[in-house]
Amino acid sequence: MLIVDNIGELVTMEGPRAPRRGSLQGMVTVIKNAFLAAKDGKVIAVGPRAELPRFLDALQQSAEQDQRQDAEKSQEETTVLDAGGRAVVPGFVDAHTHLVFAGWRYQEYVMRCQGATYQEILRAGGGILETVRQTRQATEEALFQRALSFLDEMLSLGTTSVEIKSGYGLDTENELKQLRVIRRLKAEHCLDVVPTFLPAHAIPHEYSKDREGYIQEIIGTMLPLVRREGLARFLDVFCDEGAFTSKEARRILVRGKELGYELKLHADELRNTQGAELGAALGAVSVDHLCMISQEGVRALRESDTVAVLLPATSCFMGKDHGKLGRKLVDAGIPVALGTDFNPGTSPTTSMPLCMTLACSMSGLTPAEALVAATWNAAWAIGLGGRVGGLQPGMQADALILDASSYVEVPYRFGANLVWKVLKKGKVVFQANKGRMVNRSES
Repeated sequence: MLIVDNIGELVTMEGPRAPRRGSLQGMVTVIKNAFLAAKDGKVIAVGPRAELPRFLDALQQSAEQDQRQDAEKSQEETTVLDAGGRAVVPGFVDAHTHLVFAGWRYQEYVMRCQGATYQEILRAGGGILETVRQTRQATEEALFQRALSFLDEMLSLGTTSVEIKSGYGLDTENELKQLRVIRRLKAEHCLDVVPTFLPAHAIPHEYSKDREGYIQEIIGTMLPLVRREGLARFLDVFCDEGAFTSKEARRILVRGKELGYELKLHADELRNTQGAELGAALGAVSVDHLCMISQEGVRALRESDTVAVLLPATSCFMGKDHGKLGRKLVDAGIPVALGTDFNPGTSPTTSMPLCMTLACSMSGLTPAEALVAATWNAAWAIGLGGRVGGLQPGMQADALILDASSYVEVPYRFGANLVWKVLKKGKVVFQANKGRMVNRSES
């Protein structure tokens, strides 16, 4: 058992076990001068430090009773971790990533800084298809080792659960290769990994003159095969300008739903294509991006159980200001989550804290709303709601001990990594090495 004592501020997310929307979007529930106890990977108690002695006494009495009933049962060792007055929050949940890929596309960043648009970069031979080319050439082992390092980086920044999409294979062989890498990451890394199949990310070059042929390949071959092999929980489609139309997306998603996939949707990022309405109508777990969402799309999401996943780092990186999109959606009563959209072209960041800053400063959320979006609601957006994203008793003991006195410092001190220790299922899996500068005499 682990007890984290001397917590200056503990954020538990105590409250209804459902995605938080409207006035509840900012419901974080803070306990000052607190403790947290975890056993068998789950939170078993939280509360003010004044209640800790009574909790320990009750625990001791229970252990003694168990020992009398079972003479062979050894007393479980209890580890006490002193948080030193620091803040403790739930581990971040990254609700949207593309982290299995080969190569980088930094040349496109130069083009973008010179004014090139997303579509112009695509026409110049860059964009998604350049990453497809490099990913197809990479071995499965190379992709795995690279992705493993990305998960380590995410962990150091406080992410403890992550959704990972395929979508850089765009043929049966290479999509399966990506999904096998994701399955191996799930088995071998401590992060909770949720796999999403994204065959409809773009039209591959070999089908550039036969869109219908590629769609038939997805529907007739890829979807049944991936489902039979159990490689993905979710199915995603990029429904936008230059990608797939709403009609095409519907065909793919409907077939996927018939096969048992849960649905996600890249929607209304570059232009409004009624993606939000489509996602809501099909019962998608989430629709993501939504930079160009219509009023009809807002109404459709408000009346559905679909979570809106915002990706503010992408908008920032692409130099787009979509106004207070987060504020608009929260005020409309739509549950909002966050993701990094980590990918080599439009969001090469693994930092959920940075996304929280951008969600506050650019998209209009409060720090409390951003924290809910980065933890509690993000968990519901990837099918882990009620299990991770909070520190209520019975939930998984995934927690961050921050080198900070309040969770508000996470978005406030943008660019800094405040993670001191990361707990995953009640065990310390990362500890920051802050170090110190070497003075002149030492150097």
